[in-house]
Amino acid sequence: MGIIDNINKLFDHRIRLGIMSILMVNEEADFSRLKELLEVTDGNLASHLKTLEKEAYITVHKQFINRKPNTSYEATPVGKAAFKKHIEALEALISKK
Repeated sequence: MGIIDNINKLFDHRIRLGIMSILMVNEEADFSRLKELLEVTDGNLASHLKTLEKEAYITVHKQFINRKPNTSYEATPVGKAAFKKHIEALEALISKK
């Protein structure tokens, strides 16, 4: 199995890569914060979040803050492991001579 085999196709898209990058360095992030950081539309962000959730790479937390709905996201252990493996594969590929 070569280095390229560890590159995860799910992280090919820049928005999913961005979501996971943010969630790797923050315990969680809410929808508004992700939208602001990634500079994407609601629909675009929601679509990519759903893809990551379907793969069990993130979990969704819904709550009310001051009577307003708030949705936040957290990377799961499975998601963190998959993302770490992806980044390590990219680093190995880049450093290969």
